[in-house]
Amino acid sequence: MQISPSHLTTSTPQHLNITSQHLNTSTSQYHNTYNKQIIMNKSFILSAALCLSSLFASAEEAPTPRKQLAPKPPMGWMTWNLFQGNINEQLIRETADAMVEGGFRDAGYEYIFIDDLWQGGRDRQNNIIPDPEKFPSGIKALADYVHSKGLKLGIYSDAAQLTCGGWTASLGFEEQDARTFASWGIDYLKYDYCNAPEDSATARQRYRTMADALQKSGRDIVLGICEWGQRQCEEWCEEVGGQLWRTSYDVRDMWKDIVKEGGMGILDIVNITAPLAKHARPGQWPDMDMLVVGLRGTGGPSSDLGGVGCTQTEYQTQMSMWCMLSSVLAMTNDLRNVSDDDRRILLNKEIIAINQDALGKAAERIVNEPTQQVFVKPLADGSHAVAILNPSDAAQRVSLNFSTVGLNDKYTVRDVWQHRDIAKRANKWKGTVAAHETKVFVLR
Repeated sequence: MQISPSHLTTSTPQHLNITSQHLNTSTSQYHNTYNKQIIMNKSFILSAALCLSSLFASAEEAPTPRKQLAPKPPMGWMTWNLFQGNINEQLIRETADAMVEGGFRDAGYEYIFIDDLWQGGRDRQNNIIPDPEKFPSGIKALADYVHSKGLKLGIYSDAAQLTCGGWTASLGFEEQDARTFASWGIDYLKYDYCNAPEDSATARQRYRTMADALQKSGRDIVLGICEWGQRQCEEWCEEVGGQLWRTSYDVRDMWKDIVKEGGMGILDIVNITAPLAKHARPGQWPDMDMLVVGLRGTGGPSSDLGGVGCTQTEYQTQMSMWCMLSSVLAMTNDLRNVSDDDRRILLNKEIIAINQDALGKAAERIVNEPTQQVFVKPLADGSHAVAILNPSDAAQRVSLNFSTVGLNDKYTVRDVWQHRDIAKRANKWKGTVAAHETKVFVLR
């Protein structure tokens, strides 16, 4: 998450003196007597729990090697693009319920990611704490509820002293925060890069510090590196201990950027990510940012910088291309109220299977023309997924000989959006691709 490119701070702010006199670095609401008393009562309990967790961690089995933490692209739901800071424990619990009842968990979506603006500062021992008004029961109780539903919980911080939203972050407190996250039962950390220096060397050092801290925490916690692709993180993510690398600035609810204010549309992110396909592999996945399926220009951060909404065809293309390119799949709509057409896109088991394929390769873009882009992705069973994307604003008649993209046999062709085989012993496909549409076939 970044507020916008024009709001990024590229120098580290003056160091914050976080003491009992400055319990909250984020919000003035925290300085009332009631909330101070909460912290005084709970801080010693939390500190004791963190000490105990550190003592017992060494007696438990060694943590999973970081290279093995994300064998497939994570799937789930994230708070940011619709709810931004309007989050609380009730929303998270209701979303967990909706993920189960709506069939999303069974389709593979297993994470709930809490993005920025959850923080309440630090207590007297400098333990990071949640906003007591948004999360009165604490994150541990919330994680327990999420886990009871067969789901996992992710959380957000930043490799600086303040997050993109200006709230408490983790620079200088990496090991302490990692132990806290582990004690809460956190499974995933999205680690942003607002308010941090521009250079790549500093970014590598800060992400490595957090990855090492997570490894020492006693809990397996996936690390998503979110530096927006500006420092070629795909080349060093694994080296510093990360499992996912953001490819671009924040996605907006639009097909492509036409206002030139720095927002990223669906097509923009496809074009940025396609050349990076060679870097994707099990344990190292591109993060093309959130799925905007179902938002329809309803507001929130996704509506900034030209985010006026997309058509269902464009939303389907986003799902298609995020799956072809082996991206993280993070929904960001209101799962308590999902239309049938959105469910059709988000719960398509055949397109999800392409994303989650065990071979772990991203599609290679073999054709890149103004009226068509063609992608080929090898699959673990020896078949291939083929996507034909029409980036233009008019329908295109396409004739694709499979041999031109390196597929020289005759194939059974399955249309994964129609859920049916459309040809047998075929060596080509002819048809019309609507404006901004993506056809996806599996060739066996």
